[in-house]
Amino acid sequence: MCGRFYVDEDTAREIEKVIRQAEGKEAGRSIMLRIGDIHPTETAPVLAPSDQGMCCRWQRWGFPGQQLIINARSESVMEKKMFRESVERRRIVIPAAWFYEWSRNKEKNTFYREDQPVLFMAGFYNRYQDEDRFVILTTGANASMQPVHDRMPLILEPEEIMPWLWDSGQTQRLLRKVPCRLERRTEYEQMSLF
Repeated sequence: MCGRFYVDEDTAREIEKVIRQAEGKEAGRSIMLRIGDIHPTETAPVLAPSDQGMCCRWQRWGFPGQQLIINARSESVMEKKMFRESVERRRIVIPAAWFYEWSRNKEKNTFYREDQPVLFMAGFYNRYQDEDRFVILTTGANASMQPVHDRMPLILEPEEIMPWLWDSGQTQRLLRKVPCRLERRTEYEQMSLF
């Protein structure tokens, strides 16, 4: 799952770097981000295809409906009429410094990468009432996430960003990938007696 994530100055710098690499430029304009937690229904920066290769856009998190939809299962997303066209034509990447997940004991866990300052989560968007709204793709939890939850965001490596955004032939393969190992920080861990 992914119900909240965090962006910071390192996220902004990494977005700038990835866009410069995609556009083949040495320098680009600075990206200003609101630093802090991003909750469902709030706007967040996303990486999207552009004429130059890639750009940063602001989109609202969650598809509206009877219940707000913030995540979609990567294993079945192509079978769902509501999602299929968006995944085929409107793929995006959601950058974040980290994301949060709560355990069954209501303990807040922070998941991040030790080897990189930013996580790149796969997603897609659609247009609702003159506004682009996105959903984060999730997959089965890997070993680093399993102690807390059975689902996790579908995390892309930096070299997978452009294939995800542009190459429809890579979509099925990337939907099935196992995300990298993540580090975990817990604000409070309950002691258990044996």
